[in-house]
Amino acid sequence: MTSTGLSMDVSTTAKRTVLISGASISGPALAYWLHRSGFAVTVVEKAGALRDGGYPIDVRGTAIEVVRRMGILPHLQDAHIDSRRFTFLNADGSEVASLTPRAVAGGVEGQDLEVRRGDLAANLYAIVRDDVEFLFGDSIDTLDQSERGVEVRLHSGQRRTFDLVVGADGMHSHTRESLFGPEEQFHRYLGYCFAIFTMPNTFGLARELVLWNTPGKAAALYAVGDNDELHAFLNFHQPEPPVDALRDPDAQRDLVATIFAGAGWEVPGLIQAMRDADDLFFDTAGQIRMPHWSSGRAALVGDAAYAPSFLTGQGTSLALVGAYMLANALATHRDYTAAFAAYERDMREFVAMNQALVDNGAATLFPTTVRALEQRNTILRDLVTMPSASARPAHSALTLPEFAADAVT
Repeated sequence: MTSTGLSMDVSTTAKRTVLISGASISGPALAYWLHRSGFAVTVVEKAGALRDGGYPIDVRGTAIEVVRRMGILPHLQDAHIDSRRFTFLNADGSEVASLTPRAVAGGVEGQDLEVRRGDLAANLYAIVRDDVEFLFGDSIDTLDQSERGVEVRLHSGQRRTFDLVVGADGMHSHTRESLFGPEEQFHRYLGYCFAIFTMPNTFGLARELVLWNTPGKAAALYAVGDNDELHAFLNFHQPEPPVDALRDPDAQRDLVATIFAGAGWEVPGLIQAMRDADDLFFDTAGQIRMPHWSSGRAALVGDAAYAPSFLTGQGTSLALVGAYMLANALATHRDYTAAFAAYERDMREFVAMNQALVDNGAATLFPTTVRALEQRNTILRDLVTMPSASARPAHSALTLPEFAADAVT
């Protein structure tokens, strides 16, 4: 059995070794900060290559300071989508209101960013690829912790030993399941299902979102550029999660088509585009809530530990801030037990505030009753004349400590 380095309990001079599962957002961000503080880092990613493209994501508040310290803020500013308006429609396709994105989602004009997920991932990868080992097309099969480290068997058959392992593998984390058990015990279902896919832009939309609603159902078209392809989004209320459909793409398509049967506006065309799409992503809206984010020599970061759901718009920002705080804790505390405890202590309130956004109004974008829809539309019309310009306090509720880069040699 080969080892990537001596256990940190055995030697105080050898670089501590860390395996990170997941190369999306929190994984490469964590790899950057760990390398900067003297760790030898390996990232394993199930996909065969870095994923490009993808739906738009937001970087706000405290996370802006993280990407600034990483040196990629100018690149993300160049990639900023700069959406011009959100237009809300009635069941018949008539307009309810047209607003600036900031008026709807909150934020700070000129500071908060919206970029394609692939653009952020590419920038993160670019600053670590020469310093960090990446294993694409592979994944963790088993973890076996001992006093000398974590023995890892990869799906490819490789067996290696690391001082620490971090799961950065998303809301449906295999690492979390291996360490803590089935997802169901940590998953908070929020009562919605959604389907996302791309389709041709035959509507002439440019840098804008159009959202159609009836009670319990929503359909959206999002053009992130000028005459580029559209990101289509179908969202619906479902009291209980459709467990059988979650693993069957054909069942997902049938379920969505059934739910939206008879809907007006452009929805029939969206349903057909969904059936033809080769990039359909279907899931439930939910959160991950855990009493602890670590077990022994292994820890979780980002959605794997505390997914807030797309209803908050804060998943990416939490992933970036969490990666920074975990790496800083490991750089500050040589003992990993103390480091993981500090990470949880310093991140817990920030996570809780951002997860609470779903209870404080984020879900009102998708009303489930006629009365709730009428109330939401009234609020939207009021925002046209009295737009909200304030950021959500949760976005910037954590002040980053200076990075303890010299704590590990």
